[in-house]
Amino acid sequence: MRLGRAPSAASELVPKMSPRHDALRRNLAAIHARIADACRQAGRPTDAVQLVAVTKYAEMEAVRALYDLGHSDFGESRPQQLVERAKQLPGDVRWHLIGHLQRNKVAMVLPYVTLIHSVDSLRLIEQLDRDAAKLHLSPRVLLEVNVSGEDTKDGFDSDTLRAAWPQIQLPSHVRVTGLMTMAPQTDDPAAARPVFARLRALRDELATEAFPLLDLSMGMSGDYPAAIAERATLVRIGSAVFV
Repeated sequence: MRLGRAPSAASELVPKMSPRHDALRRNLAAIHARIADACRQAGRPTDAVQLVAVTKYAEMEAVRALYDLGHSDFGESRPQQLVERAKQLPGDVRWHLIGHLQRNKVAMVLPYVTLIHSVDSLRLIEQLDRDAAKLHLSPRVLLEVNVSGEDTKDGFDSDTLRAAWPQIQLPSHVRVTGLMTMAPQTDDPAAARPVFARLRALRDELATEAFPLLDLSMGMSGDYPAAIAERATLVRIGSAVFV
């Protein structure tokens, strides 16, 4: 898996600070090992998957500690919290917006975000394109797809995305680099794999040489090995990191 920066010099002191920091180090190592194992089982390079540590419920002290341990990719569900935390951490942190983005929050979040995982409508893409042009930015985004068809989940359904695909390719300031989905919550991680397989198939159907879709953001704390088996490139893990 793609690791973050090397731990900073200050991070050498982290294990001595508290048992909590020791736990973060162990959790991070265990997740990286499990990602690498899942990649090997799938016949993929062990650096093929990026871990996005989801900080939604984590205290800022824990987020700082994880950064000091060398991790740089953090995911936030709420735009306002992403901006607030981005201002408190060094500029080399890569922030991922993984939650719903309202069109009136686009301009606020664009200067701070590395990748938006949750673009769920053509209107949002058009707003992103307008605001990115004003800010002279070229944001990377993923299209959220409600593959499972659950009423509680946001995102394009597959047929709507297919119909909108020609228009999605028109904006010039937004770079659509892949797709994202969430599987239904279940106690059986294997049950999530068909959902991930359908997202992968949809990506393969839509992608062209002129418009490649290289990223698949899928898999969370309970099911990320199944997502990796279906070619996830980003996994969004919160509780397994910060527990």
